[in-house]
Amino acid sequence: MSRRTAPITVDHLEQVAEPCRSCLFWELDAVSRARLDHDERVAEKQQWLSTVLREWGSCGRVVLVDGRVAGHAIYVPAAFVPGQAALPTAPVSPDAVVLTTVHVESWARGGGLGRLLVQGMARDLVTRGIVAVEAFGDTRGRANGCVMPAEFLGRVGFWTQRAHVTTPRMRMELRSAISWKDEVEAALEKLWGVVRPAPVRAPQQPRTLPTRRTGH
Repeated sequence: MSRRTAPITVDHLEQVAEPCRSCLFWELDAVSRARLDHDERVAEKQQWLSTVLREWGSCGRVVLVDGRVAGHAIYVPAAFVPGQAALPTAPVSPDAVVLTTVHVESWARGGGLGRLLVQGMARDLVTRGIVAVEAFGDTRGRANGCVMPAEFLGRVGFWTQRAHVTTPRMRMELRSAISWKDEVEAALEKLWGVVRPAPVRAPQQPRTLPTRRTGH
């Protein structure tokens, strides 16, 4: 079984299961959402993603298992998600983008794919010069819904930026004064607790001393 992450595209949305495929919790305010039927919501979601990709660039990852979309993550500047204004701990910090969604399809859960998506997001944003990402958590432990469980966010590296009884705003620092490309991987390894084994050096051959010549 192969699994990998890739930048999200509009075509990937066609493989995302409901309710995520037509959910506009983040993309529109409540009044605008209520005016649309299901098909209009699907079209609006696709149009929204197309606009973000065109105006800001890569804004999400999908995780593919044997070529099939098994989950996705969406992360964008706050200006693209007016729905966040309804949450009690909004708005996010000016230096952060918003992680709105990490969703793994029901048939693929339990294999660490959510963490894989967050790692893919972190790599993407670090290389683009983004310093932090923030997300809204739900402390009620709901596995489904538009706001991610706070417990999951804590497990993958977020800490509480603004406390709230049900909807804390959480933050992940992506980098700190990284100046060289080689430091990106080192920062990510520190973030995720990954320790690479030291390279094994080939044993050195004993040095052969030259044979001293003697006269005859």
